[in-house]
Amino acid sequence: MRGRRWVRPVLLLVLVAAGGVAVLLLGVPTLDQIRERVDGAGWAGPLVFAALYAGLSLVPAPVGVLSIGAGVLFGLPVGLAAALAGALAGALGAFGLARGMGRAAVADVGGERLGRLDALLRRRGLLAVVGVRLVPLLPFTALNYACGLTAVRLRDYAAGTVLGILPGATAYVAIGAYGASPGSVPFLLGVGGLVVLSVGGLVVARRRRAAGT
Repeated sequence: MRGRRWVRPVLLLVLVAAGGVAVLLLGVPTLDQIRERVDGAGWAGPLVFAALYAGLSLVPAPVGVLSIGAGVLFGLPVGLAAALAGALAGALGAFGLARGMGRAAVADVGGERLGRLDALLRRRGLLAVVGVRLVPLLPFTALNYACGLTAVRLRDYAAGTVLGILPGATAYVAIGAYGASPGSVPFLLGVGGLVVLSVGGLVVARRRRAAGT
């Protein structure tokens, strides 16, 4: 029976890897291709974009670039809403897949790093999710699946994801929305926000390495 506990985690890994290979071979849709689909959907364009965003975020894909695209296509308010909706849907999808297929085997195959994440999210819940999202030490997609392998509650995960990715998503969408005016205040604030988040991530990662955690 213990051997069977490996089946679902391995299957999940294979599915994610296959999706990543497909993205590498087929490529991420270009902005023009996305624009065609969005324009053809009329008023439902932001919903179509959010669905595409959610699907691509299930595999290793440049979600930051998609957020910039949301700004280009829809502007800041609508683009931010579409990007957040897509990111949350994708995050919940990956979380559900990981929990349904791999949670039972965490103790056996999770490893020390995942064990620490599990303990942190179990202890701090919402605040911990906000923290790991705000200053991510793992790529967005990888963190989605990793959280699904922990004991964090779904409501804490969902709320923490939205709150934690909001600053970064706002910055990316602002860069896309105001990219034609690189000297504008919103564009500069977007770039500045990404710099602050990136530096913060490096500082946190360095401190964790120094502490041996």
